[in-house]
Amino acid sequence: MRMEVHLHADIPMLEGVSSKQIELALAPLLEYLDAEGLADVKSLEQEEPGLRFDEKELMFLMCWTGEIGRSFHPALDVALENLGPLCYEAVEVELTLYLDNGEQESRLLFVGPTAQAIHEAQRRCMIEDVSALLARQFSKERVAEVVAVVDGLFEQDWKAHASDVKKPERAFETATRPSRKHLH
Repeated sequence: MRMEVHLHADIPMLEGVSSKQIELALAPLLEYLDAEGLADVKSLEQEEPGLRFDEKELMFLMCWTGEIGRSFHPALDVALENLGPLCYEAVEVELTLYLDNGEQESRLLFVGPTAQAIHEAQRRCMIEDVSALLARQFSKERVAEVVAVVDGLFEQDWKAHASDVKKPERAFETATRPSRKHLH
């Protein structure tokens, strides 16, 4: 069963990272998409640039819509894990699945150089989301109270993970997020 998906991210890369290094990191995804390189990844939406590396700005840009099957997610997971060590900082990758019934399902994937960097990016996104949601109804002071609780939860979570038996460090993580539509 095939479905349509949209990937969106602006991923800052380390100085000195080349387009070839990014292509090597993304090899599982490129292979899945039957693409020789980044330039071969074309979006179903003509106004979207697909996957490209801006060497001047050191930014890997993902704005791609395509049809996928079941083995897409493992290929994407491995590609993001490979890409992590090349990243300057951790950022979110928005994944939107367009379901047959007309609904869409959105997820956030996080990619970054270390588990701690990813944890901080997750904290930042959560605080932005919670703040925006609560600001519609409550004063800044009340929102700040909730943000302090969320910040504390992330701090406790990090300390709990730090005391765990050494688990492999991952270069990406997944989270769900309310849908956000991109207008290009």
